[in-house]
Amino acid sequence: MEKSDEQKAANRLARAIASDISIYYGEKIQRGLENDTLFEEIKDELQEGISLYQQKVSQEIVNNTNIYERAIIDIIIGGRGHIRTKIF
Repeated sequence: MEKSDEQKAANRLARAIASDISIYYGEKIQRGLENDTLFEEIKDELQEGISLYQQKVSQEIVNNTNIYERAIIDIIIGGRGHIRTKIF
């Protein structure tokens, strides 16, 4: 697998993980955004997600990119601009 293909696959995986968190824990995410406690609210879910990501993606990509973190921001936070929060 070429590096660019590997990064694309890592990106797809990260976005799928973030999407699952977003769907299944929407209420916790909303509460966390409203109370400015998002990362405390979904700490366990984020840790489970990063663990899965690190198992499936090469250590080089994990160490040298921020693909997982960008997916979390884009999908979990970016899609909730309508929620009243101190972040936005």
